Amino acid sequence: MFFPLYIAKRYLFSTQKNHIINWVSFISVCGVAVGTMALVCVLSVFNGFQHVIEGMFSSFDPPLQITATHGKSFEPDSIAHVLSDSRIEAYCEVIQENAMLCYADKQVPVLVKGVSKNYSQVNAIDSILIDGSFSLDDKYVHTAVAGIGLARTMGMSVHFVEPMWFYVPKREGKVNMLQPEKSFYREFAYLSGIFMVQQEKYDHNMVFVSLNLARKMYEYPTAVTAVELRLKPGVDEAKVQEQWQELLGDDYKIQNRYQQQAEFYNMLQIEKWVTYFILSFILLIAVFNIIGSLSMLIIDKQDDVKILLDMGATPRVVRQIFLFEGWLIAIVGAVMGVLLGLLLCYLQSSFGLITLGSGEGFVIQAYPVRVVWSDVLIIFSTVVIMGFFAAVYPSKYFYSHK
Repeated sequence: MFFPLYIAKRYLFSTQKNHIINWVSFISVCGVAVGTMALVCVLSVFNGFQHVIEGMFSSFDPPLQITATHGKSFEPDSIAHVLSDSRIEAYCEVIQENAMLCYADKQVPVLVKGVSKNYSQVNAIDSILIDGSFSLDDKYVHTAVAGIGLARTMGMSVHFVEPMWFYVPKREGKVNMLQPEKSFYREFAYLSGIFMVQQEKYDHNMVFVSLNLARKMYEYPTAVTAVELRLKPGVDEAKVQEQWQELLGDDYKIQNRYQQQAEFYNMLQIEKWVTYFILSFILLIAVFNIIGSLSMLIIDKQDDVKILLDMGATPRVVRQIFLFEGWLIAIVGAVMGVLLGLLLCYLQSSFGLITLGSGEGFVIQAYPVRVVWSDVLIIFSTVVIMGFFAAVYPSKYFYSHK
């Protein structure tokens, strides 16, 4: 074994447990371990929340979505060469626009999403329905599906027979100031289902209607605002997305689920890494204990140092002993912290030790945990690098005073 490392290991794992220096080194290791454990647990909880939210969005957002780069709408025929790709399992034409919803004596602006009949083949919409059914093509009347927040605000239910009315400004013509209502299309639909995504912008604002009703309200005879697609199982989604983007050019953009919710996911990532830097700063304070430990060890081992020098060791070798001592404290603390953090994450995911609360409004009852090994590697590297720089100064202290 490398001589300086061997001596450093002997100092750290000395059998003299009653020696004050050993206790100081042990406290330094524990401080590093606790900080590392906190980083592993907190980042894993952030990953857990992101995984839960991804699961909710995956039932609502399509795997791939094609929209126009310029303008709101486009003709589906312009991308017919993409829609005829044999790797597509199903696709759905979509018209998504704003409207004024009136029900009884209440009115509120909403986002209307008109979809074709095969929408449920592209999105797992049935999994987020909490009442009624996803039925938009009744033989006799128009039907719609609304978010739970919107239904509660308006006092709507699938069991009520009163229709909801949509008011949409006409795309062409002048506003009649004497009869402003003549400048709006007025269509009605009955509520057939209620969905819940646990996201306010959907649950409180969105209404699904049939594509035919949307075409009529927004005067889109053949155009659409988006085409949503699902690929066959086993197809490489990223590769297909890249190929289609090159084929369609800059006039269209193809987005996966992450890109459709880019702002939300970016916010989660920012919160996660800001928390990482804050906890790393706290960990840095714990790592400073290494400086105190090594300084006391250098003072305590002066007699051992003289013996080593008399036996032919150079000042550089002695300095390496204390440098490796600091590194060992950081590495042992990091390993212990990672193992303890992984153990706590396992217990939390298996038994839900820490709950979110006793209320019924939570999607989950306990804090979700998901360990990402790249995060664990980053945490371990952070601790080791901090320990490296913390050990440099006290180890140089010996060399500069010889």
